[in-house]
Amino acid sequence: MSARQAVSDSKRPSAGAQAALAEMAAVERMTARASATALSAPHADAPAEQAAASDVRSSRPAGSVAPASRAAFGAPRVRRRYRLPGEGTSVALSAGSVIGLAILWWAATYFQWLPPLFLPAPEAVWRAFVDASRGRLQGGLPLAEHLGWSALRVFGAFALAALVGVPVGILMGVSRIARGLLDPVLEFYRPLPPLAYLPLVVIWFGIDETAKIVVIFLACFAPIAMAARAGVKSATVEQINAAYSLGGSFAQIVRHVVLPAALPEILTGLRIAIGFGWTTLVAAEMVAATAGLGQLVLNASSFLRTDVVVMGIVLIGLIAWGFDLGMRALERRLVPWKGRG
Repeated sequence: MSARQAVSDSKRPSAGAQAALAEMAAVERMTARASATALSAPHADAPAEQAAASDVRSSRPAGSVAPASRAAFGAPRVRRRYRLPGEGTSVALSAGSVIGLAILWWAATYFQWLPPLFLPAPEAVWRAFVDASRGRLQGGLPLAEHLGWSALRVFGAFALAALVGVPVGILMGVSRIARGLLDPVLEFYRPLPPLAYLPLVVIWFGIDETAKIVVIFLACFAPIAMAARAGVKSATVEQINAAYSLGGSFAQIVRHVVLPAALPEILTGLRIAIGFGWTTLVAAEMVAATAGLGQLVLNASSFLRTDVVVMGIVLIGLIAWGFDLGMRALERRLVPWKGRG
């Protein structure tokens, strides 16, 4: 064997290697044939689709561009709208809650789950309302007069507290000196119940209407002032700097920047304050009052007239609730951006 033949035999693959290469080539040919068959095979619905496509192409004007197929991009996605926490109306739930409580009250009295002394029936409360409206209860005063005196005391003190509390709260929010001087006094008396300082108010102001209005005023003043002070922080530094850069004075910034920013908190404080005012009414009318819903309830409790007591409670609650609904409507009108991010 020559040297050239030996080199050529060494370069030639062995029998096992040749078999492996042949097997790999066969697999590659089979894969290529399968891919070509899959690409060239028509879809089951191809004739119908091709016919429809040819109809569309024939009806389309020359030079127009075919619209993108919906199947190519999939069905349009329906985007879900995410709501803010608590967004939406709850009128139906509120009505259902009131109706449910009324049914429970009627059932408790009808089936005598509680004695009438503890919980009078709705009919008894209605009869007490009719008698009070006609002046047939103690004192002989009609219910409208009791209601008028109570409304005068509560809303008069509330208006006075709003006129004083809002400026004081704004001043505490914008002035470090005012905050340092007034904050300890406000925080000291705020948690005190009205009955705690009622004797001092009577000693200082006597037993006429002034003492009653002062007690209700003090109950309403604290939440209004604190809400106004907290609302001042709603004004951002960027807004204040922008107002200063436009040449605004301190008074103009307070009026046009700080006050609108604090308005949502102020309205919330007013809603809370009117609730405190009606809560304090009964305590205020303990002081030598001859008319008023609180005085009517106190006298009825002395004679165990729970029907009159419940009637007075329902009236006070309905009046306060109606005022709160009015404040909510005013809030939606004045600060429609509140709660919308």
